[in-house]
Amino acid sequence: MRVVWQLLAVVAVWMIGGQCVAAVDGNPWLTLVVGLLAVVLAVGTYKWVVGRTERRAVTELSAEGAGPATGRGVLIGVALFVAVITNLAFAGDYEVDGLGSVTGAVGLFGFMAAAAVTEELVFRGVLFRLVEEWGGTWLSLVLTGALFGLMHLLNPNASLWGAVAIAIEAGGMLAAAYAATRTLWLPMGLHFGWNFAASGIFSTEVSGNDTPKGILDSTTSGSKWITGGDFGPEGSVYSVLFGVLLTIAFMWLAHRRGNLVPRRGRRVVEAEADATTVSR
Repeated sequence: MRVVWQLLAVVAVWMIGGQCVAAVDGNPWLTLVVGLLAVVLAVGTYKWVVGRTERRAVTELSAEGAGPATGRGVLIGVALFVAVITNLAFAGDYEVDGLGSVTGAVGLFGFMAAAAVTEELVFRGVLFRLVEEWGGTWLSLVLTGALFGLMHLLNPNASLWGAVAIAIEAGGMLAAAYAATRTLWLPMGLHFGWNFAASGIFSTEVSGNDTPKGILDSTTSGSKWITGGDFGPEGSVYSVLFGVLLTIAFMWLAHRRGNLVPRRGRRVVEAEADATTVSR
C-alpha cells in the first residue's frame, strides 16, 4: 500500500501545483512565486509521506549537501543543452534575432522549477525507487524511462518520436543520475537546468508545450531530426546522443560506487550462495 499512498500524495501535489501555476499564467512574477511554493510543498509532502509509510529517514532528500548537489545538476543540465544548441547553431538551424523577454524568463523559472521537481519526485522518487526494489536498477531505468516518455504524448505538439527521444535521453539519464548519487537533488537540478536553458534562455520549444519566449528572441529551422521540429530540441538526434552518453557516464559511476541494485530473484540466489560459502 505504500506505493499507493506515496503516488496519491505526490501526484496530488503535482496536479494541484500545475493547476495553480496555470492559473497565474500571464503574470511572470506570480508564476515565479507560485512555482517556488509548489516546489516547497512537493518536497515537504514527499518527505512526509515516504517517512510515514516507510518509517525511515528520507535520505534521498537530505538537507545536507542539497545545495551543492542541486547546483551541480543545474550546471550539467545547462551545459548539456548548450552543447545541443551549439551544434544546431553551427549547422545553421538555430539563429538569435535579438533579445526576447526577461520577464518571460522570470515566469519560466517558476514554471520549470515546479515541473522539474514534481516530475522527479513522481518518476524517480517514487516509481523508479520502488520498481528498483523489485526488478533492479536496469529494469527500473527502462520501465520508468518508457513511462516518462509516454507521458509526454499528452503535450500539445507531441509526436511518437519525441516521446521515444524523451524516454531515452531524459528518462534514462535522470534515473541514472539518481542511481549514481542516491539523491534526488541532482536529477531535479539537472531536469530544471535543461528545461530552463531551453525555454528561459534560448527560447526554444520544450516538449511540444507551446513554450513562451525567454531571454533570447530566436528562430529554429531545418530538419526535424536535427532540430526536433514542433516538439523542440528534445526531439533532436543531438539530444538523444548526448543524453545517452551522460546516461552511460552516470551508470558507470553508479557501478563504481556499488549503487546498482540487482533483481530480487538474483539477490536471493546470491544470498544463498554466500550463505553456502560461509557454512563451508
